[in-house]
Amino acid sequence: MKKHSITIAGGGSTYTPGILLMLLDNLDRFPIKTIKLYDNDEKRQEKIGKAYEIYVKEHHPEIEFMYSTDPEESFSDIDFVMAQIRVGKYDMREKDEKIPLKYGLVGQETTGPGGIAYGLRSISGVIEILDYMEKYSPDAWMLNYSNPAAIVAEATNRLRPNSKILNICDMPISLMYKMAHMAGFEDWKDLDVMYYGLNHFGWFTDIRDKEGNDLMPLIRKNVGESGFVKGIDGQHYEQSWLETFRKAKDVYELDPNTIPNTYLKYYFYPDYVVEHSDINHTRVDEIRENREKNVFETCDRIIESGTSKGVELKPNAHSSYIVDLAVALSNNTQEQFLLIVPNEGSVPNFDPTAMVEIPCIVGKYGYKKISQQAIPQFQKGLMEQQVSVEKLVVSAWEEGSYNKLWQALTLSRMVPSAKVAKEVLDDLIDANRDYWPELK
Repeated sequence: MKKHSITIAGGGSTYTPGILLMLLDNLDRFPIKTIKLYDNDEKRQEKIGKAYEIYVKEHHPEIEFMYSTDPEESFSDIDFVMAQIRVGKYDMREKDEKIPLKYGLVGQETTGPGGIAYGLRSISGVIEILDYMEKYSPDAWMLNYSNPAAIVAEATNRLRPNSKILNICDMPISLMYKMAHMAGFEDWKDLDVMYYGLNHFGWFTDIRDKEGNDLMPLIRKNVGESGFVKGIDGQHYEQSWLETFRKAKDVYELDPNTIPNTYLKYYFYPDYVVEHSDINHTRVDEIRENREKNVFETCDRIIESGTSKGVELKPNAHSSYIVDLAVALSNNTQEQFLLIVPNEGSVPNFDPTAMVEIPCIVGKYGYKKISQQAIPQFQKGLMEQQVSVEKLVVSAWEEGSYNKLWQALTLSRMVPSAKVAKEVLDDLIDANRDYWPELK
């Protein structure tokens, strides 16, 4: 079995340890020759790089491990890029969350004004990494976790339509784990699902076990009673996530025939979200107090002691999906994954140029889409509006157009008027001058 070489782009991310550990936990089905970390923030990456260099030498000395800020060194002679970059890091995420709240708007990093701001920053970063990969390893695949995935997918499809990139998100997988547990199963792979939507904007329409038994009645009952609170995994433990999983109960009531993605709460109940937000302590503060603190404190302990022995390190659910996808591409497993792909008729009564999130079968060839049935008017209307927001954002980036970005914000369900859209836009422009293209 071939040994693979992998670059993790965003090597200084708090998610990098989870991906590393998951890769090392699956060497029996996905052998590895080399793991490289790449980040343009040398200081942030160095701590994770030093700690896991120690770990890899102790546990898998046969694997070459390195970390670098040099693109040629990082992207040469590799088979996969696993990308999970955050342009502007947590300082800019804080602005994405807190600037909209000043105007009484939802402050969330992948949806609404904050998601639009983050999207405009992410486009350049993801395209840059994709170009590095194609320059130095043209046969490699890029598996992209970078958010906001909907805007990034629209941009990569429009700007690099022939690139070997798969845009993915672990949120539906987290929900599938919870639904599997509701039905008495351990793994999301024990389920067969049908799902359609945009990223962070979708619905499960059919859920069965491997014998074909319909699990929807049982899961509907659970979600209708308490949302997704049952089956919480170790990744999403902060109070904000508990509230999100609980609020799914109210989102579900809008269409009890389907099971919703939890992010729909931001679109359906923005007033509730703002009312229950604290501008002085948003999600980014929770991350700094929990995951960020824990990851870097663990790295410090390994570096200071010179060993990873005695330090509890575990892969997490966030990481499993990206590794499973690499295995499917490498080993031609023909497994089913939810991918963000060009619609092209897969959802028949929806914009064929949209990037939709649907089930696909993945093998060495890439992916084959599983067509969905015509979608109901309620979802169709919502999706047409949201995909227009995403397309306008990418057009604004391409053209440097202030007007198109203003239109995108005005069209967002989370912004009440063009006046408010302009006010928050001007504030976001000031905050993002080092990252956005100049808008005219």
